[in-house]
Parts: sequence; C-alpha cells; structure tokens
Amino acid sequence: MTTAPTGPAYDVLVVGGAGVDTIVLVDELAVPSGDFLGVPPIRDYVAHTGNGVALGFHALGLATKFIDFLGDDPQGRMILDRYAAAGLDFSHLPAPAGTPRSVNLVDREGRRFSFYDGRHPYGLRLPGSFYLPLLERARHVHISRSPHAEPVFADALRLGRTVSTDLHAWDGEDGSAHPWAYGADLVFLSAATVGERIPAVMRQILDQGRAALVVATDGAAGCQVMERGDSRPRHFPAVAPERPVVDSNGAGDAFLTAFLHARFSGAALEDCVLAGSVSGAYACGSPGTHEELISAAALAAAVGRAGGAGPGPAASVR
Repeated sequence: MTTAPTGPAYDVLVVGGAGVDTIVLVDELAVPSGDFLGVPPIRDYVAHTGNGVALGFHALGLATKFIDFLGDDPQGRMILDRYAAAGLDFSHLPAPAGTPRSVNLVDREGRRFSFYDGRHPYGLRLPGSFYLPLLERARHVHISRSPHAEPVFADALRLGRTVSTDLHAWDGEDGSAHPWAYGADLVFLSAATVGERIPAVMRQILDQGRAALVVATDGAAGCQVMERGDSRPRHFPAVAPERPVVDSNGAGDAFLTAFLHARFSGAALEDCVLAGSVSGAYACGSPGTHEELISAAALAAAVGRAGGAGPGPAASVR
C-alpha cells in the first residue's frame, strides 16, 4: 500500500541554482589598457538562475518550493535572509565548498558578461531522501542546469511531473547539457552562443528529447518558439521596455516565469510569449539581479498596455 504525500501542495518545485552575484558597472565589456579602472560601487546580490525562477514564480502568486545546496558562509546567510524577507519556502543541504558566486560585468547599455564560480565538487548530487517528498507534492518541477540536480529528472518522469529547464547559452554540442536538453518537457535557452544556428539546435532538442516546446530568447531581437510538430520556429518580436534598460541580469529568468505562469493558466502561445517578453523587459529596468520582481497584477496591467489579454492574478499549474 502506498502512502499519500503529506504536507503542502506546490504548484512548482525549483531545484538548484542559488548563489550570489557581484555586479561591476563598466563603460564597455572590454579590458582597458593599464592595470586599474575606477568603477561605481560594487554590490552583491542574491542571484543565479534557480533563485530568479523561484522568486519569480513566488512573486506571480504560485505556491513555490525551492531546494538547493547552500554554504555556511556570509553568502549563504545573505540568501537565507532574502528568502525569509520574501516569504519564499526554501530548504537546503550543506554545500561542502560553500555558496556559488558569479562576478558580472554590466555595461552602459545594460548588457552583461558573467564569470561563474561553479564550485560544487564533482559528483555532488541531491539525495532522493531530500527531494522526493517534495517532488511528490509538486505539480511541476523546474530543474536548473546544475549537475547536482540531474537525478531529479528520472524521478519526475516516473511520477508523471512536467519538467522545465533553462539551458542558457548552450552551443548545441556540449554533452554535459544533454540530460537537461533532452529530459525536459519545456526547454528554454539563449540564442547568444549559436546565433543563426538556433533553429537547428531547437530542432535537435525536439528530435532527440522529450520536449513539447522549445523557446530561444534573443534579447532585443525577441524570441523564437518551436513546438513538437512544427517545421520551423516562429519568431516573435521583443516588446519595448516601459522604462530605461539599466541591467539585463535576470531577464531570462523573468521571461521564463511569466511565460510559464501564462501557460499554466491555459493561455495561447502568443499570450505566453507576450507575458514573458513584458516580464523580461521589466527586469531590465532595475539594477542588480532579481531585485525587482513583477507581480501578477503588474504583469497583467503591463500585458494589457502592450495589447494582450494575459492570465489572471494567480494561475495554478494544470
């Protein structure tokens, strides 16, 4: 006899991807001559992709659970304080090498380049005894591209949970991304690395994996979307930001959460893309990473101003 899951039900379980960004503002993404350059104040922010996705879903009104490894260090305590203040439900295991970090250069146009510190030891994995009771109570799971999160794919498939992931700037060749590229139902990635090859990479994900939908974001160029059965991707233009662009950190996570929030409510593909585009543009209007998160009400209003309908204030996963 099986025992029914106990405890709260979650719309979304987010696995992996907590860390701290150090943001350095520069005139351009280039190393100047000499050995010194004065810059505006350098600041640390609670960040990384799982953090952005979890906080984004939470701000949109979805019942969200976030899990990861976390260091017993100042960065880990900074993260815990942020989640406590936000009311985000977060559980963690000790990270033996400490909390991951990233140093991000941001230029005058808001573009960024990241130096990522992937410090978790090789072979570190989240144990099933930690995540399974939570996965059993979740309707959907988002698995960040962190090696320690890989075991969750098999259990999510066994339990019949839908899975989303973000491959970021995957080149279509790096085999370390294959479990994510080919194991998720909803795949997001950036076109930054592959450029004109992005349609072929999207086709590759659909042909070799289980994805029903692939979304490739491309900044000011908008995004491309390809569903299973499509012969080619559909292109959607970007929306004009309602405020000046100052920092693109976190824009991809904001796009993903708003897109899926709309999809979970049963919105048409065009409305999902519009919601994601509006949310991503909103994220670019504040400095730092994941510092200003759009609410469901603000998203619906902004989508309306952009000419769309948008989902209700708190769409539950279906």
